[in-house]
Amino acid sequence: MNTYSFSYLTGKLVLPFEPLTLTFQNLQYHVEPPPEMREHGFTGKRLQLLHDITGAFRPGVLTALMGVSGAGKTTLLDVLSGRKTSGIVEGEIKIGGYPKVQDTFARVSGYCEQTDVHSPQITVLESITFSAWLRLHPGIDSKTKYRFIEEILETVELDSIKDALVGIPGVNGLSTEQRKRLTIAVEVVANPSIIFMDEPTTGLDARSAAIVMRAVKNIVETGRTIVCTIHQPSIDIFEAFDELILLKNGGRMIYCGPLGCNSNRIIEYFEGISGVPKIRDNYNPATWMLEVTSSSMEAELEVDFAQIYSTSTLNQSNKDLVNTLSKPPPGSKDLYFPTRFPQNSWSQFKACLWKQRLSYWRSPSYNLMRSLHVLFASFMFGLLFWGQGRNM
Repeated sequence: MNTYSFSYLTGKLVLPFEPLTLTFQNLQYHVEPPPEMREHGFTGKRLQLLHDITGAFRPGVLTALMGVSGAGKTTLLDVLSGRKTSGIVEGEIKIGGYPKVQDTFARVSGYCEQTDVHSPQITVLESITFSAWLRLHPGIDSKTKYRFIEEILETVELDSIKDALVGIPGVNGLSTEQRKRLTIAVEVVANPSIIFMDEPTTGLDARSAAIVMRAVKNIVETGRTIVCTIHQPSIDIFEAFDELILLKNGGRMIYCGPLGCNSNRIIEYFEGISGVPKIRDNYNPATWMLEVTSSSMEAELEVDFAQIYSTSTLNQSNKDLVNTLSKPPPGSKDLYFPTRFPQNSWSQFKACLWKQRLSYWRSPSYNLMRSLHVLFASFMFGLLFWGQGRNM
């Protein structure tokens, strides 16, 4: 991939990236059962958290990954992104039609965690610059790199506070919503083709969540592939998504497809199931969807939504789409990078040294306490061992 040239598009600087499709077929995930489950009578050798998950994430399409608590949303996200270091993954995962290779995939993907972790004594601009320094192609010149950083700041609407210190959550610095947008910016500045986001609106009020989702939509419009886990969104946030993957307890898929205008596609699908109550006027379709697919509603209706989906025409069309997207486009090549990391060890050392120097320089009280501790320890050790060398 040519990641060091750039072009101008509608007056904006755009570092080129390769739009990539992520497909997964018959995905299974097993883990060792915890001791507590064995104490309560579980006798199986392995605990299955994901069952036969098939779907696709496409460029320029914002996909929501939803389900009740414990349905396996974050588990699926972590399995697809390669963040699971334990357990057994079965099934097929392809990137752009080629089998996924984790070391290569890590270079073209980003992951926004639910918890925003940033250095408090670094500014917004410096945080993004540090990520760009470490993760962008070394062939990009500094001028182009900084112009790209400015574009990212504008895209996530952080340009007005780029010189503000990140600060400590709940004490000073950025608000929760601004931290979330900074987390997104730190990943986007690496110029990834695929971005995973774990509940980007959790803990935010309606206005803050809308601002974050507006930033996410701006990124999707650049042609990137984005998938977000989401929990009980408002109507406006829910309908900002293009497609939905819905899981039930046990990691089973019960819907995979488009939302439609005003969520009409998913409403039609579930209302078409015998016994499912109709959605009330002006009711949140996300809330209604989770209510009618709950375990208690399944028991009341005596249905299995996973079984209904597996035999539906929607599932068949979904499988046909995945089969089509799992084949490499004509003339395409598999991803390849000559090195594991974009920067060599010396460049990584310089970037970390630059960041730590700024952090310590802006923490005078911390440096003072460290100096006092060193002086006190030196004085104590000097007294304890004074003249001991002559007694040996």
